[in-house]
Amino acid sequence: MTRELVILGTASQVPTRQRNHNGYLLRWDDEMIMFDPGEGSQRQMLFAGASATDLTRICVTHFHGDHCLGLPGMIQRLSLDRVPHPVPVHFPAGGAEYFARLRHASSFHETADVRPEPVEQDGQTIPVRGGTITARRLHHPVEAYGYQLVEPDGRRMLPERLAAYGIAGRAIGELIRAGHLDLDGRRVSLAEVSEERRGQRFAFVMDTGLCDAVYALAEAADLLVIESTFLTEDAALAAEAGHLTAAQAARVATESGVRRLVLTHFSQRYPDPARFAAEAREHFTGDLVIAEDLGRVRVPRLSSPV
Repeated sequence: MTRELVILGTASQVPTRQRNHNGYLLRWDDEMIMFDPGEGSQRQMLFAGASATDLTRICVTHFHGDHCLGLPGMIQRLSLDRVPHPVPVHFPAGGAEYFARLRHASSFHETADVRPEPVEQDGQTIPVRGGTITARRLHHPVEAYGYQLVEPDGRRMLPERLAAYGIAGRAIGELIRAGHLDLDGRRVSLAEVSEERRGQRFAFVMDTGLCDAVYALAEAADLLVIESTFLTEDAALAAEAGHLTAAQAARVATESGVRRLVLTHFSQRYPDPARFAAEAREHFTGDLVIAEDLGRVRVPRLSSPV
């Protein structure tokens, strides 16, 4: 199964020649979740080879234009393509009026089953295939939420131990279902032939000042996508606007045990993306990605090094 991030846009309020407005797709097994569709997301999906038909849900962090003005086109595209499955849309409940306006921003023949599912409170959970999404209230001038997708913990079967007991084929399935297997007068427990496997974690943190929710979302994330709109030289402006610097995002990643860090949502005032990498590297020594439009970043496997 595929677990990867497809990056549609990486700009903040003002797009540039190299950076489209926000837009992110997360392929998570059978789910394809769109986060923050900004202007141009529909066209960027075409360049990325992604189909609206594959979308299973949309998550909006907040209703500033660079994070939501692509919604009308995406919703209309779902109907144009006659997407056969329901597509829930999650967004801050306080922005319900904005969502209603965006959903019906122009005339179109609505055929898709688009289901508004507003986030009503901090810590609200959303069940998805392959895990659970938790929404956390961020610190921004308008109501905003970040999202954390967590796969349930499970167990990893150990082939060498299975072989030692002569367990193979259908017997493995029986062992998993029952938690034990009786062999030649001896009961073999599941714990004897397997080990605990931590579920994977993905976190998406957009416009926010530094707050407890940022750390809660980032905690033990295998892949953290986080805004770094400003550099430290403009830290005062970042705090005033409710944004993070690259240094702050990197420190969050280090303190939260993040495996792979993706910095994005860059202000147009900084034409050289290498400056974000240099600043982040002072605080984070793990796997660092400076997001680029149409880039792809996989969720690192738990069994392999980052």
